Amino acid sequence: MNVSAIGSACAVSPEERALRDLYLKHGPALYSYVVRLLDGDAHRAEDILQETLLRCWKSKNLTDGEGMAVRPWMFRVARNLVIDAHRTRKARPSEIDGTSWLNDMSAEADDIDRMLSSMVVRDALQELSPAHREVLEATFFADCTTQQAADELGIPRGTVKSRVYYALRSLKPALQQRGLAVHY
Repeated sequence: MNVSAIGSACAVSPEERALRDLYLKHGPALYSYVVRLLDGDAHRAEDILQETLLRCWKSKNLTDGEGMAVRPWMFRVARNLVIDAHRTRKARPSEIDGTSWLNDMSAEADDIDRMLSSMVVRDALQELSPAHREVLEATFFADCTTQQAADELGIPRGTVKSRVYYALRSLKPALQQRGLAVHY
């Protein structure tokens, strides 16, 4: 917050001196209050502080003769400005920056990549033995636990675990041979 920005030490008119004194006396507290209201947005807080002082100057409410009578008024004005700005942003449609088409295209590319990868995985699964393919389908693709897969396949749980282990071990080189990087 730049104190020298408002008024100057050699202000000519009494209004300028009063505005400068008002800023020096209440500016830091008002700024802190507004920053808290705006969740730490210092730039918007400076704008609100400036607008509050401008309204104070326009209303000729620059004198602080009754102790701190002007201070509650300034805090109320600042609070109302924050609320008005928030309501204005909520009422306006959200702005787009012109880069959404890039995100849309990358989402389409991700879908295509996912589809191609699934085709490669399906092809690599054909190289596995039927027992290994069956246990992978029952666990990974059906999203079942090893106990659920064992009950469904009618084999012991330990057999399901070992078949999954050896199936994945066999699947890794098959996928690498097709150009997919495998990390598991």
